[in-house]
Amino acid sequence: MVVHARSGRRLSYGEIASFAEIPAQAPTIGPEELKKPSDFRLIGKDVMRVELPSKVNGSAIYSIDVQVPGMLYGIVVRAPVEGSAPVEVDESTVRAIPGVMRVVRLPYGVGALAETVWAALAARRALNDAITWSRTGASWGFDSEEGLDAFAADASNLGAPATDWGRKGDAAGEMARAATVLEATYRADFAYHAQMEPLNAVASVSPAGDAVELWCGTQNQSAAVDATARVLGIPRDRVKLNYLLLGGGFGRRGHVDEEFIVDAVLLSKEVRRPVKVLWSRTDDVRNGRFRPITAHHVRAGLDTSGKLVAWHHRVAGDRVMPFSNTDLYELAGRKDFVLMAGVDLESYDIPHQWSELLYRDTGVRTSPLRGVGFAASTFVTETFLDEIAQKRAIDPVQLRLELLGNSPRGRKVVETVATMADWGRRREEGRALGFAFVDMVGGLAAGVAEVSLDPRTGQITVYEFWCAADCGVQIQPDNMVAQIEGGIVYGLGLAILERITIKDGIVEQTNFHDYPVPRMRQTPAMHVELIPSDNPPVGVGQTSVPLVAPAVGNAVAQLTDIRLRELPMSPERVKTALG
Repeated sequence: MVVHARSGRRLSYGEIASFAEIPAQAPTIGPEELKKPSDFRLIGKDVMRVELPSKVNGSAIYSIDVQVPGMLYGIVVRAPVEGSAPVEVDESTVRAIPGVMRVVRLPYGVGALAETVWAALAARRALNDAITWSRTGASWGFDSEEGLDAFAADASNLGAPATDWGRKGDAAGEMARAATVLEATYRADFAYHAQMEPLNAVASVSPAGDAVELWCGTQNQSAAVDATARVLGIPRDRVKLNYLLLGGGFGRRGHVDEEFIVDAVLLSKEVRRPVKVLWSRTDDVRNGRFRPITAHHVRAGLDTSGKLVAWHHRVAGDRVMPFSNTDLYELAGRKDFVLMAGVDLESYDIPHQWSELLYRDTGVRTSPLRGVGFAASTFVTETFLDEIAQKRAIDPVQLRLELLGNSPRGRKVVETVATMADWGRRREEGRALGFAFVDMVGGLAAGVAEVSLDPRTGQITVYEFWCAADCGVQIQPDNMVAQIEGGIVYGLGLAILERITIKDGIVEQTNFHDYPVPRMRQTPAMHVELIPSDNPPVGVGQTSVPLVAPAVGNAVAQLTDIRLRELPMSPERVKTALG
């Protein structure tokens, strides 16, 4: 908003855009003409978010709260496997439910329209046993446990065909000449977004079917409009989007097809009345789009002095971008940057690096998830570096400082968090510290976890987590700290709890009783320090997520001398590793 202080007149940026003209050549502005940081009024200051009071007092409006005159409630029972379709539907039991108005067959499932939420939910329960599905989806028969075994076998088989992802120097040649070669294989399971608010949307298609109004929370407003216009066959300007707060996204509400919005649009089209579509938590889990399974095989070549000179990282992974955003995948030169994010080590001074991709397509729905590929690849990198430090009999922090010799920013982050955690101090009996570092697209962060392990139950407990971050110019420091703390909690769930399994192509989990997320009692005390920087600001919402798993796993290794190489590090897996 642009405000003229004397007159009080206001113009929004949207209004300005409607009449503004872009000059043929941008004006030249010298560094001396830029505002000095000492004169900043907002940048670097803790300004309260405008919606925060409404979230605290409960008056904030999400799409799940929206009420429109004449609105019906809709549910959609979707195919359990992507690509399947309903073959037979017994509608009799559904139509007999009081308040159910109509059953709607869709290409990918079956919907029901009702006068009340409770009637709609009853219709969903009835439809669960009333539909026979085709077995046309690609993932029928897929088992995630067996799939990961196959992925790991391929990743560790250096003769298995792979595609070059990145090359720096001559990693293959230096590996052959190395005095010592270390190698290990790691795995990561499917993971669910677990956003607090299940998917929902309200749509009202006009009586003529030539326009629609939407109420929803989405991470991709353009896609919400495009997907709606596409399924109705109308111009984009005939779609009105009322954008509302969303109760968590983490990548789940940002897909180009915005299927939960399309559900509401198609059901509203049937009755030409407003329809609110609600996904239950079970719908949300069983029809989730997940972080892909990956298996990683890494090799490190050390010279006679113990210096790390060569690095080889092979990833066997399920595709993400070809499923979640085919247009962006093509624009990216058919390179899946979501899957492979974090594989290339930008800050570490390793002269010879080689990364390879063994692309797999399980047919399972996949998605970017908070932390993207970094969540798995940083676990691999930072765990393996700890193993190298152990092999060399040097301190893990010292190894990182050695590798960050060409990165003053990286060294500062590592030194800061080591001081925060009092890294050299011995902890009480039964506790240990673990360390991790990440360079996430220019956002540098390091973390230390203080951990204990109950060998009887396999339960890992994280007591404290320290994080230092340099993410460039700090726009709003307090909000940055909140994002980092939220990322630590999210990363904790991915590290020790959260796991989706697939049997015969179908998701086994249904709710938080079998897909646990961190509870308040499991949340560690968190200590965050932001390092002043004049570098360009970068995103901070995901930066801390990848730190947690390797820091926790490295702490467990300090306690037990056993390496946990699979995510999540669940109690069952820990007990198995302990023997």
